[in-house]
Amino acid sequence: MEKKDKEKKLLWSILFLLIASLTVWALVSQNKAFSLHSFAAYWRGAKKGWLFCALLAAFGFIAFEGAALAAACRPFGSRIRPTRAYLYAAADVYFSAITPSATGGQPASAYFMMKDGMAAGAAAAALLANLMMYTLSIVVIGAIIFTTHPGVFLGYGFAGKLLILFGCLAQLVMVVFFGLLLRDEKLLKRIADGGLHILCRLHLLRREAQKRERLNAAMDAYRKQLLCLRGQWKMFFFVFLFNFLQRASSISVTLFVYLAGGGTWTEGMRVWATQGFAVLGSNCIPIPGAMGVSDYLMLEGFGNMMPAAEAANLELLSRGLSFYLCITVCGITVLLGYLLQKRRNHHAGIL
Repeated sequence: MEKKDKEKKLLWSILFLLIASLTVWALVSQNKAFSLHSFAAYWRGAKKGWLFCALLAAFGFIAFEGAALAAACRPFGSRIRPTRAYLYAAADVYFSAITPSATGGQPASAYFMMKDGMAAGAAAAALLANLMMYTLSIVVIGAIIFTTHPGVFLGYGFAGKLLILFGCLAQLVMVVFFGLLLRDEKLLKRIADGGLHILCRLHLLRREAQKRERLNAAMDAYRKQLLCLRGQWKMFFFVFLFNFLQRASSISVTLFVYLAGGGTWTEGMRVWATQGFAVLGSNCIPIPGAMGVSDYLMLEGFGNMMPAAEAANLELLSRGLSFYLCITVCGITVLLGYLLQKRRNHHAGIL
């Protein structure tokens, strides 16, 4: 089983690299206004102080998620060290980026949580609480930019508007759905039972009775852990706050890159709103990292405010920092964390 999991993760990593390469190639080759010469000049002329702020904001995306996960674990009696919280966040960010619909992120975080002694039910409940607050933070940011910059949204074409509105609706539905899962464990049990039944009927899983017995045991443990979240309004507030800061930090990378290129704060806030709309419109797309869709929304939005060449330079540099650099750092962090975990287990076995 472990060998199959490793093969599956390797396959998704290769697919991610392929899609990323095709996305960058498409952006560069199809944008007639773009050239490597203009991008190099854009980089050389950028104010390094603002680029440093962009770099800090990119890493803030990981750090704030780590803080949110640490806060979500406290009701279960877990006091997570900052370095471990950073590892949980890095695992979520990396595997969310390379798997469709970000399905691999939470299991990867749960793996390290359970290796640190957290019960599976507690890890699942903490991650679900964090996921709900993460989704709610995107909804709140969406409400802010729709209120403050409606003209940015109206500047999009039909396809862009459709993607953004679909993203808004999907996020709202998910917030309600996650809230129901946290309040009604029977709903989750029915969904899990139905999923197991379908998988067995499709012959993707065998020994249905054995699997159902294990599922029932897991659901009993999850039900007990959910009780720890009742009345934890302070915890939910801080988890929401850290997730809001996480999303705002990631969006701000583009703002700082724009300021580095000599942009003004007034136009910079429109750039911030455009990046926010790109997040709204791409967050639910079932493509690893929403690659292609996010780039499309960014380029169209920026193109309404600046020349095409400048829009392409801004998109490539900000996307490179906020996504590709983050994914690379997170991948290295996860690899180191996994190797250290294996080494720790090996020493524990010897002792």
